[in-house]
Amino acid sequence: MSLTMSLDDNESEFDGPSRSQLRRDAMAIFKLAEALARLSDAQLTRIPLDETLIAEIRRTRNIHQPIARKRQTQYLAKQLRGLDDGQIEAVRLVLDGDRQQFHREVAVLHQLESWRDRLIAEGDPALDEFLLQHPAADRQHLRALIRQAGVEASRQKPPRAARELFRLLRDMQAPTTD
Repeated sequence: MSLTMSLDDNESEFDGPSRSQLRRDAMAIFKLAEALARLSDAQLTRIPLDETLIAEIRRTRNIHQPIARKRQTQYLAKQLRGLDDGQIEAVRLVLDGDRQQFHREVAVLHQLESWRDRLIAEGDPALDEFLLQHPAADRQHLRALIRQAGVEASRQKPPRAARELFRLLRDMQAPTTD
């Protein structure tokens, strides 16, 4: 009598994804459900889902107790798992597009903040460089705001002129960011 065991070929073959892969997939859908629950109504209108799922997303969003919200999000994820891969990919593409648009807008705002700080710190040389890029800008108004912002900063007053300068820079930039 031999103590060694032999495995059948059928037992050693594996069909389908591993349990770990299934868990990762379920977690990805759960994170998608969480992301959908964070969207505003305006953002939800761009998501390619049917009205029952949109209503479920709104229901999830309206729950504020952590445990109940997690349970509702899990239910939403279960509903999302019923979609085919193409529909889920379409939702992810819309969310990624929104995220990229957000990052572009943030980058533009950082650039404007940098210009504002540079204009206040450097004065006329930075203003000349800015006017080369934006020839339609009002030099006198910008110069007055820059001077006033410098005075406010030196006197440790609220930065009213710096805020107004930022708004002016943002308004000048607005047509070119679209």
